[in-house]
Amino acid sequence: MKRPISRRVAIVQLGAGAALLAGAATRGQAEDKSIKPRKGRVNQSVCQWCYSKIPLGDLCAAAAGMGLKSVELLQPTDFATLRKHGLICAMVGNPTAKAGDVTVGGIPKSWNRLEYHDALVPAYEAHLRATAEAGFPNLICFSGNRDGLSDAQGLENCVTGLRRILPLAEKLGVTVCMELLNSKVNHKDYMCDHTAWGVELVNRVGSERFKLLYDIYHMQIMEGDVIATIRTNYRHIAHYHTGGVPGRAEIDETQELYYPAIMRAILDTGYTGYVAQEFVPKRPDALASLRQGVQICDV
Repeated sequence: MKRPISRRVAIVQLGAGAALLAGAATRGQAEDKSIKPRKGRVNQSVCQWCYSKIPLGDLCAAAAGMGLKSVELLQPTDFATLRKHGLICAMVGNPTAKAGDVTVGGIPKSWNRLEYHDALVPAYEAHLRATAEAGFPNLICFSGNRDGLSDAQGLENCVTGLRRILPLAEKLGVTVCMELLNSKVNHKDYMCDHTAWGVELVNRVGSERFKLLYDIYHMQIMEGDVIATIRTNYRHIAHYHTGGVPGRAEIDETQELYYPAIMRAILDTGYTGYVAQEFVPKRPDALASLRQGVQICDV
């Protein structure tokens, strides 16, 4: 038979129990604040050029720690660093080559000029092989600037040139992605500056290994109507980039786009590829800004 306890002892025991419960609750609150498990429905990547002051190895370590799966717009010489951190390059950076005295393959001078094709084709074939050998999915390309060329003729020229490299891309299983960029603020005179032009190019090229890189930042500047555009044209898109508008800074409440809704719209299309953070942090702690962006897009 248990002995009865005094009122004084009971009060002491109750007080101790309350203190233990309060301590447990406090610890639970601290854990909730410090540990934010990711939903992981959006495969996220980050573009290295936005963090150029951070050594690649350090950026890879930080990205992996945040649950990212990729650091992108890198060259094959960087692939070994990615592997050390268990990461991929979801969008491999473009090659460049010399067409006479002109450097081609970058944003201003690329596939919309027939005279550049003979230099671009071997450069892209080498990059396709390196991308495939690493097991990475996508390789970026650009239209080039208009420089007096009509959009219709530029499109025809892109079709002609890209069809020369697509048989190899199909064989290797690598998707060549042309990026949509704005010509209003950042890349004056760039030809592939509207979704409709890019979609027509994809249709004319006629290969499952040629798609668009839909940059949300750039297309908000040129067109707006981002979610409706994605819903209408998602079959032509293989990759997405983020960025705050205006200014390409953080993607939080300091800019005009609501990224959680955009991410949900992308997921609703059945998309299983990658969304890369491509904003340039304006705050002193760049990695904290990246971490915030990752959380915003984790819907």
